[in-house]
Formats: sequence, structure tokens, C-alpha cells
Amino acid sequence: MSGGSEQARKTAEALEHLTGFGNEHSSEAVPGALPIGRNSPQRSPLGLYAEQLSGSAFTEPRSHNRRSWLYRIRPSAAHPPFTRTDNGALRTAPFTEAPADPNRLRWNPLPDPAPGTDFLAGLWTLGGNGDAAQRSGMAIHLYSANSPMTDRVFSDSDGELLIVPERGGLLLRTEFGLLSARPGDVALIPRGVRFRVELQDETARGYVCENYGRPFELPDLGPIGANGLAAARDFQAPVAAYEDSERPTEVVNKFCGNLWTATYDHSPLDVVAWHGTHVPYVYDMRRFNVLGSISYDHPDPSIFTVLTSPSDTPGLAGVDFVVFAPRWLVGEDTFRPPYFHRNVMSEYMGLIEGAYDAKTAGEGGFVPGGGSLHNMMSAHGPDRETFDRASAAELKPQKIDDGLAFMFETRWPITATAQAAGAEHLQSGYDDVWQGLQRHFRA
Repeated sequence: MSGGSEQARKTAEALEHLTGFGNEHSSEAVPGALPIGRNSPQRSPLGLYAEQLSGSAFTEPRSHNRRSWLYRIRPSAAHPPFTRTDNGALRTAPFTEAPADPNRLRWNPLPDPAPGTDFLAGLWTLGGNGDAAQRSGMAIHLYSANSPMTDRVFSDSDGELLIVPERGGLLLRTEFGLLSARPGDVALIPRGVRFRVELQDETARGYVCENYGRPFELPDLGPIGANGLAAARDFQAPVAAYEDSERPTEVVNKFCGNLWTATYDHSPLDVVAWHGTHVPYVYDMRRFNVLGSISYDHPDPSIFTVLTSPSDTPGLAGVDFVVFAPRWLVGEDTFRPPYFHRNVMSEYMGLIEGAYDAKTAGEGGFVPGGGSLHNMMSAHGPDRETFDRASAAELKPQKIDDGLAFMFETRWPITATAQAAGAEHLQSGYDDVWQGLQRHFRA
């Protein structure tokens, strides 16, 4: 392990956190830095600048409003002009490079990147939908990195970023403080928040959902009651930590689909204190409280929703984040893997570790770091091997704890980018996994 990775891991292990999703958090790295009783005093404590970061319109309902007050060494306004820079393999909606494809698609993991590739340079867009400029829809990216972001930070004006590590831990240095995200965690970086990614291991790989629409929130529980699924208290927010650096720092901003860059004469991660609701989080997906049937039938996958971005239609999400966490299966007279179905929603599934109970693992199958895309109304379900095994299995209580998978589910078709549609790691013959499903009908 390199010295930088070792230091990042030690820093991550020593972190403290605030807890609770959607809370009105507050934190100060230096005692007395946070004003009391007002947001913008005539002279902020310790000679800091007061600045509001708004993730929603001022007049949105209080329950939807996202904003934070930052008390920083220099205001964000003190910077030189931004200029366009190369987008690399990063793409943004609307996706028009290739037609939307009704076929079922599956990819192997991203190839290893060239030496010196950091998180930002290693972002590779698979596809998405909507229109970033209209703040509607989502994009699916993958990342593969072997180098920390050094003297540069990134922010996304187009949407919030849901980062799902699959290999290697990340140390996220944000304006609000530090967070650690390892495989099994998911990190949420709100729209416009600046951050830098350092590596806790030699390499890192994973998935990113870029949500252009309404910010993610916890789903309503309805008849489930007051508890279940993802608990708000299990989400960890950073405590204030700041960089007082006068070194040149590159700031890269994603704006309306393009990357723009400016070189500051200081680090913009200089927030000494803050309070508010527009904050980053990390969540351990293994803490998800799985609910399911204790009588018969496999429940709809919506029961596994961790976070949802609502649309203007109740119950219809711009994007849902769903996790298939360890759980027991006990249904009687029940085909226990997910059933065959066609769905008005579009589904992208990724695998973090182990195997998924409805897909064959191993070479040429569904493997960690890979992903499958089932667009709206495409027929899918367990492959032939899984169907044969599950149809003949003894229906005793079964613990599913040998894998961790997730899904980005969205209301619109996902259009693949040209680079994804023509990628060498796109599996050919994915349809073959359903071949050989025999006719069993008897009149």
C-alpha cells in the first residue's frame, strides 16, 4: 500500500460523525466559529465569511427545502473565470449518441485505468435519461481509479452524486468535512458541494448515480409503520474540518453537461463551521432493515428502497436506489428468487460482492463491478440455471448473505452512451441465459 493510501485509511478510521438523515445539523471545527442566534451577522466570528448554499428554491416547502450556511476563510465568489476542459468519458443527458435499446444488456467490470487516473478522470458514463439543464432524469456512471485527486476538487452543478464503492475505500474530503466510503457503503454528495476523493487502497472501482431531479429522500413507509427499511439515524454526516491552504488548487465544475476548470490560489475546502440540511452522507447498506413476506410470494422490489427521488406523480420516482441486503427467505409454496416480469420502470443493477440470487455468477455471468440494464417493458427474471434450482429446492428457511447487490430504478428508459453500446466489456449473448427454459405445460 502506498503512503498516501495508508494515510487516507488511518484518517478514515479516526473520523467522527453526526447522525441522522435530513436533520438540521451543525458543526464547528474551531470553538466559537458558528454564529449563535443569526445566520449572517455584521461581522462573522473569527473573521470568517458567511455564505448560504441552497440545494432547493427558497420558497419550496420546508419539508423539501435544502440549504446550509457555511462559515469559510474566503467566500466562494473569490475565484478567477472558469474555462472549458475536456469531458473525458463523462456524458450528460439528453443522451442522443445512440437510440434507446429495448434489448437486455449486461457489462463486465470496467477495464483497469492507466496509471495516475484519479476518481474524476476515471468517470465513465454508461447512460441515462432526462435533461440535466431541465433538472430532470438521471445518469449512470462507473469509476475506476488508482490515484488520489491531488490539489484539485470537483463539484456537480447538474445533480447530486450517489457513489457506490465496489472495490477499494474512498476518503471524501468535502466542504463540510470528511467521510469514509468503503464497499458496502453508499455516499451521497449533494448538488454543488465541492469534494476531493482520496484512495484508502491502491485501486478503487464502483458506480455513481447522478440524480438531476428532486434530491434523494427516505421513502414513505405507509402501512409498514414508523420503522423499517433504512433508518434515518444510520446516515452519517461529517463534522466540520477545513483546509487552510494557499497552494494553487484546480476546481472542476460540471455545468450543463460540460466540465469547466479554474485554478484558485487557495483550497475551497476552507469551511470552518456550518449548519443546515444540504449536507453529504454515508450509509452502511448492511444496516438496511429488510422487510419481506413471512407467508408466501416474493414481494415487489420496491420493498428494498433505500432512497427515492420523487417526481410530480405520487409514487413514481425519477430514480430509486434499491439494495438487496442480507435477508432470510421463508415463503411457503413460493418461488423464492425474483419472479419473471416486465416493468414500466427501467432497472440498472450492479453487484458489490458475492452473487445475486437470480443471476448466475462467475466468468461471463453477473460479477462484482459489472452491471445489467433492463429497460422498461423488457422481459427479465431468473436465468435458466436459477429457475431450475429454485423450482426444485427444499423450502426450508434460507439465509441470503453471500452477496450484496443494488439497483438504480427510474421512470424513463435508459439510453446507453455510444461508448457503452460499443464497449469491449459489453457481454455478447446475454439473452442466452434464458435459453433452454423448457415447456412444462400439461393440458
